[in-house]
Amino acid sequence: MMASSMRGGRGRKFKSEINVVPYIDVMLVLLVIFMVATPMANPGMINVPTAAKSALPPTEYIQVTLKPDTTSSIRINGKKGSNSKDEVAASRKALVQKLQALHEDNPEMPLMISADKDIKYDEVIQVISEAKKLGIERVGLATKQ
Repeated sequence: MMASSMRGGRGRKFKSEINVVPYIDVMLVLLVIFMVATPMANPGMINVPTAAKSALPPTEYIQVTLKPDTTSSIRINGKKGSNSKDEVAASRKALVQKLQALHEDNPEMPLMISADKDIKYDEVIQVISEAKKLGIERVGLATKQ
């Protein structure tokens, strides 16, 4: 009886390996699903609102021009009886001081910011923030038509 339970005189050995082929198949299916589903959700696209033209743009306003070479200029457009020469501000502090002087002379005059498209977004936001701190309530951004 002993000979029938033993094959060739050796005892029966069990394999102690894990079969990983089904796990690899599942992972490949999940990889394909994620590769197909990822382009459907485009996180880079934003829905930007459109802006209509204002009914009556102001005839007199303070214009601030921001350029990428870190120079900025201030001009009063449409002001009757004043020269409309550009005043160049070398730094943001000088720009704020000139804006404050113009705002004290004409507290109701709105501000128009003309920024180059290559300028940093932060620069424009900082100028808007400084204008609001000075008490300028109407601030507009110039765009192409």
